[in-house]
Amino acid sequence: MSIISLKEVSKLYRTKEIETMALENINLDIEEGEFVSIMGPSGCGKSTLLNIMGLLDSASSGSVDILDCNVGKLGDSASARFRNANLGFVFQSFHLIPSLNVAANVELPLVYRSGVSAAERRRMVQEVLERLGMSHRIKHLPTQLSGGQCQRVAIARAIVGKPKIVLADEPTGNLDSRMGAEVMSLLHRLNKEDGTTVVMVTHNEEQARQTDRIIRFFDGHIVS
Repeated sequence: MSIISLKEVSKLYRTKEIETMALENINLDIEEGEFVSIMGPSGCGKSTLLNIMGLLDSASSGSVDILDCNVGKLGDSASARFRNANLGFVFQSFHLIPSLNVAANVELPLVYRSGVSAAERRRMVQEVLERLGMSHRIKHLPTQLSGGQCQRVAIARAIVGKPKIVLADEPTGNLDSRMGAEVMSLLHRLNKEDGTTVVMVTHNEEQARQTDRIIRFFDGHIVS
């Protein structure tokens, strides 16, 4: 069963001087429970595709269905609710808020979810940090953590609400090989143990070969 389905999706960026076709007529289905990697040279459209899947950007044409919902027809508020309930994001640069400690950073997605009490939020945060081996750092600020620890916190924030899909954009790009391997292990555990669908943009061929399927991009097109 396809959990993400893109049909004839294109993305055109316009400025006063130039038009750039970032994606052109993309057809892609990702099955529930898959771990898919997306590869290609810089500027080929990988991150644009991930942002469209994550409702952080919209397609210029075509249809995007996620969990049987045509997300292109959602308004801003409905998109935000859908994203919060179903999608988790992991970025290369972590995007942690420096002034908030680990617990507060991880709790953020739950704050915007209706019907979750403060006590329940604390329980969910504690549970996910214990799972990722970061509960001993719960009161630390991001500046007091290593890069690998920051990415663990970012993954905790992405999965604390138990999303059905995790979208990861170069999640090991700022890490050394040992820390990168740890992050990949966490993503594989999430995929295999929880059945979470994972879509990962990467330049790392070795990491890509560990996933179920590699989708290769070039100049806004899927080439294999």
